[in-house]
Amino acid sequence: MTGERIHLYDTTLRDGAQTQDVDFSVADKIAIARDLDRLGIDYVEGGWPGANPTDDQFFAEAPDLARSTFTAFGMTRRPGRSTANDPQLAALIQSKARAVCIVGKTWDFHVDVALAIPREENIELIADSIAALKAAKGEALFDAEHFFDGYKRNPAYTASCIKAAYEAGARWVVLCDTNGGTLPHEIDAIVRQVIDEHGIPGDRLGIHCHNDTENAVANSLAAVRAGVRMVQGTINGLGERCGNANLVSLIPSLMLKMGYDVGIKPADLPLLTEISRKFDERLNRAPNRHAPYVGASAFAHKGGLHVSAVEKDPSSYEHVEPEAVGNRRQIVMSDQAGRANVIARLREMGMAVDPKDERLNRLLDVVKQRDTEGYAYDTAEASFELLVRRELGEVPDYFTLKRFHVTDERRYNAKGELVVESEAVVRVKIGGKEYHEVASGNGPVNALDTAMRKALEPLYPLLDGVKLSDYRVRILAAKDGTGAMPRVLIRSRNGDGQEWSTLGVSTNIIEASMEALVDSYTFKLFKGGATPRS
Repeated sequence: MTGERIHLYDTTLRDGAQTQDVDFSVADKIAIARDLDRLGIDYVEGGWPGANPTDDQFFAEAPDLARSTFTAFGMTRRPGRSTANDPQLAALIQSKARAVCIVGKTWDFHVDVALAIPREENIELIADSIAALKAAKGEALFDAEHFFDGYKRNPAYTASCIKAAYEAGARWVVLCDTNGGTLPHEIDAIVRQVIDEHGIPGDRLGIHCHNDTENAVANSLAAVRAGVRMVQGTINGLGERCGNANLVSLIPSLMLKMGYDVGIKPADLPLLTEISRKFDERLNRAPNRHAPYVGASAFAHKGGLHVSAVEKDPSSYEHVEPEAVGNRRQIVMSDQAGRANVIARLREMGMAVDPKDERLNRLLDVVKQRDTEGYAYDTAEASFELLVRRELGEVPDYFTLKRFHVTDERRYNAKGELVVESEAVVRVKIGGKEYHEVASGNGPVNALDTAMRKALEPLYPLLDGVKLSDYRVRILAAKDGTGAMPRVLIRSRNGDGQEWSTLGVSTNIIEASMEALVDSYTFKLFKGGATPRS
């Protein structure tokens, strides 16, 4: 455990915004910056003032950050202009940012082809720009674009570029693997050469890696071991092409594995899972279940032998405590489950069962049989809990779905527009009375959901406010001459943010959807303590 300080620089709002299909609004940027500040990131790069209307508005409305240094991004002065007569440098100086990071060419190939200027002039651009920004803002950083590619081709010239930035007063000289093609052993060797042979100390060096070889995190850690003391990255590894180094993986690795002080309090580290998942929700995409540290499956245990060992000592199959990063342990039920899985899951549900209880064998047999039929309870915790409690006779008879049918119609409306509508009819028995309801929707599942709610909500107002937040279908392989077997997973959400997942399996996709819907209503009623209607 070193205890040395590693500074963190987040470029989600600029480099991350270059991700395909990602488009941050000003409100998004403000919210993300505040989350990063709450976590304790040292530098939050807001974007490029003057580059586009969104960044201009964001910098005009930039939030006051309590813990993070708000940073603007730009480039060196243009050839043929002085630092005092360069509009984009002026925009950086006039911004509300407390620090400025500029990018400059360090690969002779780019200087020759992209800039088409003498190589010595490029060095002057770097030195002049850093000196001007340091004088105006107090803190200037230099991103050495294509540093590693340039160094491998012409180490003397590339080194002269970063030395110019260092000598001009750059607080951090950031070595960028812009193409993402460098491997960890190369990163390690080159960083050590920069420190030992070119005289730039590690506490003035940063690392910026892209993930084109799936090595951005490994490369960043290699650079830290070689001596750099600042790491750049993005939340959830967002970035152009294959993404940037993922700060969500880097932060706990630096803190918990390598013992570095990254400026984040141990008490704040559990915010990591919350911020990571909230970020994905803001982008309207499902969080990666298999993401290291913060994914829903990061601490999931499925094999019976694994679960048995985890029950005795979690460290047998967990490299860190899930609570340290804000995550939680999950015991998965499947055909690979053993008694330990069942006991652990029952305990999670607040059910104390004697390990010698013969009902456990029955439960295990039922789970394994259902798994062979396509029921994957590792992704549907609510359906699993209902299965268990029904086997134990604990789920009341809230309602019975007697019958349903759905029709779809494709037609032109009065305006001549082509529309597709679904109509659902359901017959539901609640207590001693049957209810017949009809509803339309923009699809068969929506129509069924609406019709069921018309029948249930007047008697069970607890269901009011429950919404379907996700609907997924997976087609399972056909067996024994049958057709394809759809498995439907429905995720429901309360008004208070509580979520649960249910599933249904059938050769008929509408039947599978209805099974998942019925489980969703039943789970909400059971967990809410609803009283069955008579």
